[in-house]
Formats: sequence, structure tokens, C-alpha cells
Amino acid sequence: MTDGFDFGLGAQVPLSGAAGQTEPTHWLAAAAYRDDEVDKIKEADNDWHKTSVTPPRGPWAKIFRPNLGEAFSRAVIDRMLGAGRKPVIQSFGLEPQVVVEHCLAAHRIRRQRDMRLTAVMVVFGLLFLPGLLLWLAVFALRSNLGRREDKRAGLHATLLLVAVGVLAVLFLIKTPFHGFWAWYARAAVVAPVAGWYVAKQICERTARDLRERWSALLSGGGVGAKIPEAVPGSPGDAAEQIRKELARLSAEQQSNSAFYAGPKGILGMGTRWGSWHLAEELVSADPDKEFHPFRSWDVITAIQGGLGLLERTPINTGGFTKPSIKHWVVTHVGENATEVSRPSGTDVENYTVKTHAVQEICNRQQFGSGDRHYLGVQWTLWDGQLVITMMITVTLLHNTLRIEVTGHALGPVHGLFNQKPAAKEKQVAKAVKFWETRTVKLPLVDADEVVRLAARAPLTWYPPLLHWLGGKIALPEPFGLRHAWAQQPWRHRFMADDALRAATPVLRVVHAAALKTLEENGVDVTKFGSRSSALSGAVQDVGPKKADLYDA
Repeated sequence: MTDGFDFGLGAQVPLSGAAGQTEPTHWLAAAAYRDDEVDKIKEADNDWHKTSVTPPRGPWAKIFRPNLGEAFSRAVIDRMLGAGRKPVIQSFGLEPQVVVEHCLAAHRIRRQRDMRLTAVMVVFGLLFLPGLLLWLAVFALRSNLGRREDKRAGLHATLLLVAVGVLAVLFLIKTPFHGFWAWYARAAVVAPVAGWYVAKQICERTARDLRERWSALLSGGGVGAKIPEAVPGSPGDAAEQIRKELARLSAEQQSNSAFYAGPKGILGMGTRWGSWHLAEELVSADPDKEFHPFRSWDVITAIQGGLGLLERTPINTGGFTKPSIKHWVVTHVGENATEVSRPSGTDVENYTVKTHAVQEICNRQQFGSGDRHYLGVQWTLWDGQLVITMMITVTLLHNTLRIEVTGHALGPVHGLFNQKPAAKEKQVAKAVKFWETRTVKLPLVDADEVVRLAARAPLTWYPPLLHWLGGKIALPEPFGLRHAWAQQPWRHRFMADDALRAATPVLRVVHAAALKTLEENGVDVTKFGSRSSALSGAVQDVGPKKADLYDA
């Protein structure tokens, strides 16, 4: 399918729009600015989607490892904007484009830092390569010692650095070389240390900026993601490609095609927790003549009209918020699918299946292979943290009409993403009153972190090599920003209540609209009414079940 987007040359700086300022958007966007250990992201895994972290190539390559923000932003940019990328699953309850823009902004800030660090490495490191390699080896060994679980490991790491420092001073005083090489050897020992001090100032300034943005997003601030590199200067340049991929991402977010992954439920909507069926024989109300012919689409259209009135109530008690009602074309992809393929052809425009094709699927593809049609009514609640979706499908097989209503619920984004930056400090014993402790502030960027950033900086110009050496994050597939790290809502009492309460009125509206359509077409609705009343009573005791796990 060709991209059907309009790419005018109106140059503008993309900013985080106010429409996407929901909690999940802020939480995931803030991850791009974090400075935690990269392995921490595994804490956010759920039952169905696992994030893997590729380890460094070896103990010596740990100096090239990324932190969480570096790995997350790079992984999201490559997955969402990379050339030839796979389709992306919709992220209900958040704005994926805003998250990607913050990832680009964070990457840009780090790229500017790395440009300065690369210059420092050239002046203070590359020109004095023997000394640089020696100091890097010392810090790599010190880092490995400090990460051991042995209680004395930290002391050994400190003693190692002190010992090397003493040897360096002795070498400066009495070097075995003479003439030019003596002075070069001294400079090779001193220059990397001076470069480390300059690099530390650069790293601290950038770390302070990143932490302020991280904190501002989680505090609800309106910090914008400025990405001037996405402003095209001429057709065909890199900025034009970024802008095109952002537009493609927005179009995929609005797509009406979804994917059923077995027990995982509909990707992006969550697992199916409840299912209610109304199936009865179609019999004419008048024995002397047949009922009027009708199609599944006629019933679905009537149900859609009834669902549009859900927010209205005869009693002014608040009630439902305005729902999103949409026709969906659902494709089965299997539980272990690693990618999806969106519909294509003349019946698809901007990843959206046209109305006449949706109607044809609704009326024709009810048995056997092919996509299926669902009418979805969806609420995004709790500032985007809860997404409730009720899916309705109507089938006509022989003389039997079957109406099925299923409930899907997508819970909040994992709390890991809502952790604000912790102050760098530690508790130490007082010198005199040793039984008491005091808080000591630590540097925002310690010595090991400066060395890590400086060593990585020259390699950021070629990410594949950096990923091969230091590792990276592998995102779960099929990937969507929301469902990859969403939790079940059932542990949150009020969220669970909201999901369960929505089922009863939706089920009754669906049945009422369907019965009215049947009556208008001359169908005897006696059995349908009895069955509907039974279901209406059963749904009073509705509870979450694993509706997609069949005991067979």
C-alpha cells in the first residue's frame, strides 16, 4: 500500500500537543530522560509482553553499556521511525507521537553532549592514546570490582584507583623516557585526567537538564519536546523522512484495523475478561407471511445509534462520559505472532478500511476464513490510565441470529514509569556520634559515569557498533507503546468497578436496539426477549474471567 498522506512543505517545529497530555503519555515520555540502570525496565513486564535487554559483549565492554533513558529512546525511535519498520499497534489512552517526539528531544540533547565529549576525547584522549587506554582499563577494572557482591569490593576498587594514582605521580617524577618522549609520556598520563574534569562539567550540565525534564513531565508540567531536526529544509532530506514517519504513526493510531492474538486478547485493548451471547431462531411474528429480509449491518447500525445515547440519563447523576464508537476490522494473528500486517488495497486509505468494505465484511465474513467485523464502544478513563472497550458482533447463520458482547480492559501503565528522579545521596555515620547518621549529597554524575559517557560518545555516530558492544533494549512484538507495559486493572478497586459497571448498561442497550430492529422487520421477539431478560439478570453478578482461555 502506498502512503496516502499530504506532505506539504509548511515548516514548523513539532511540539508536544496539549491533546496528548495524559498520565500514560507523560510517564512513557519521561522514560526517555531517565538515568537508571537499563535492566530496570524488566520490572515493568506483564504476563504477556516481555522486554529483553541485550547484555554487553563481555566484562570489558560494560563501559559501553547504555542507561535506561539512552536505550529506551533509541529503541523507540528505531522501532517507530526506522526505515521499513513493521506496523505498530494502536496505543489507546495516550498519544504515541508525543512520546516519540520526547524520545527524539532526549536523543538530541544527548547527541549535543556527545559532540562535545567527542571533541574532548580527541583533544585529551586520541592525541594521547596510550594514557587514555591505560586509564580506561583502570576504570573498567575498578567498575567490575565495585559491582561484586563482596562487602570489601568497594574498598578494593578505591584502593586500586589510589594505587594507580600514586604510580602515576611517581611516573611523572621519574619517567624512563628522555627528550620528547619523556614529555609526551607525562602528557599522556595527565591529559586524560584533565579531559575527565572537562567532560564532568559537560555531563553534569546535561544530566541536570535531563532530570529537570524527567521531573517536570511526571509533575504534570507542560514541558515541550522541541525537535528542530524534524523541520524539513528541502524535499527528501532526513527531516522530511522523520516528519513523514510521524504522520504515518498518527495514521496508524487512527486505523480501524485490530488484531486478535488468542489469549492475549485484542492487541492494544487488553485481554477479554467477559463474554455474553444472545442466540435465538428467527421466526416470523405473523404465521401467514415471512418477516422482512434484513442483514447484520442493519442490526449493527441500530445498535450503534443506541450506544450513542449511553451518556444520556433521565436522572442527573453524572453517569457515562461520551464514548468513542467505532467499527473495527479484526484479524486473527495467533498468540505467538511476532508481527502483524495491516489490510491493504483499494478499500484501504491511510491504514483505515473504508466504510463500504467494513459493511461487506460485516454481512459476508461470518463463517470460515477472513477478517471479522466488530462494533466497539470505548471509554478512556482515569486520565488515560484505564481503557474500557466493549466489542459487539452480530452473525446470521441459517435461521439463527447471534449477538455477542465482549468486554476488554486495559489497565494503568506500570508504576515504574512514574518514579521521579531520586536525589543522589547516601547515609553515613557521624564522626563523633558514630551511632547516628547524616545525609551526604553525592555528585550528580560520578567518576565512573563520566568515563562511561566519554567512552561511548565517539561511537554514537555508528549505533550498530555501540549496540553490539554495550547492548540494547529489544522491545516486545507486536509492539505498541501502551499494551507493552500495561497492567491489569483488577488490583485497583475503583478501576475494576468502572470496568464491571459498564457491562450491564451496554448489554441492555445492545439488546434493546437489536430487538427493536427485529420487531420492525416482523420477527417474533418472544424468545429473544426471554433470553435477553435472563442475560440481563446474569450480568448483575458480572465478574472478570479469563474468557479467552478455553477448558478444552
